[in-house]
Amino acid sequence: MPEIGLLPFARLALDVATTVLPPYRTRFSKHQFTQPQLLAILCLMRYEDWTFREAEVRLREHSELRAVLRLSSVPDYTTVYRFLRRLPDDAIENVLGESVRRLRRSSRRGRRRACVAVDGTGLSPQAVSLYFVRRIEQHSRGKTRYRHFLKWLVVADVDRQIILAQRARQGPWCDTRALPGLVDAASRSIPIGVVLADAEFDSEANHRHVRDTLGAHSVIPPNPRRGVPQGEIRYQMHRAFPRPLYRQRAKVETVFSVIKRKLSARAPGRSLPTQIRQALLLGLAYNLYRL
Repeated sequence: MPEIGLLPFARLALDVATTVLPPYRTRFSKHQFTQPQLLAILCLMRYEDWTFREAEVRLREHSELRAVLRLSSVPDYTTVYRFLRRLPDDAIENVLGESVRRLRRSSRRGRRRACVAVDGTGLSPQAVSLYFVRRIEQHSRGKTRYRHFLKWLVVADVDRQIILAQRARQGPWCDTRALPGLVDAASRSIPIGVVLADAEFDSEANHRHVRDTLGAHSVIPPNPRRGVPQGEIRYQMHRAFPRPLYRQRAKVETVFSVIKRKLSARAPGRSLPTQIRQALLLGLAYNLYRL
């Protein structure tokens, strides 16, 4: 028996990917597996937190799953891995945008301007259990061998609790300058009315971009480590901060909690580009899960 909800998820992932991606990358492709089929397999891997070898084994075991994905044969795990390596980031972004459009059509809120929250979280770049990492730290007197992690930034609709845009890079890193690009990408999928972010994204330039370019209202608390704010909008936030509206930002933490509890808290890969694509696929799998 397949896992609960696996067949509907696979059917939806294939349908959404088919809407956006062409069947084959070039006319010289082998025409054995289509791009939407391989992308649907990658989404299933993120949905069930499978490795590449586990995905091949599961597909061989489940004839119903192969029928849903329209697979006449099972791709080797190396085929799926090579497809992940050559998959462009904008392809994942386009499929994510299609999932947002479908979620928006199914919502009762219609075309109301969205209230979005921008935040980031860390993902583990390897499959090693956190228990063993802590044991290593204990035996090495608090020193750890892992100095880097993957920083995943998202723009989430706080009402629908879906991901509108996402970025990933190696952390730790200051993400203040990443906000304009994120909200611009999110605004291409849905009109934005309010942007909520924590003090990490506090800057006068970010406030100006949200208000002047997007025509939205920005709510970002001033960073207390920088003293009394000097900019006009940052000083307004310091004098009269709209706390009731800012409380909605906590819903993006709920999104992260659901993803890490139900899907995965990892972005595994031996190279940084692979880890980044794994993180972006995790956001896509979450939106398909919400659908």
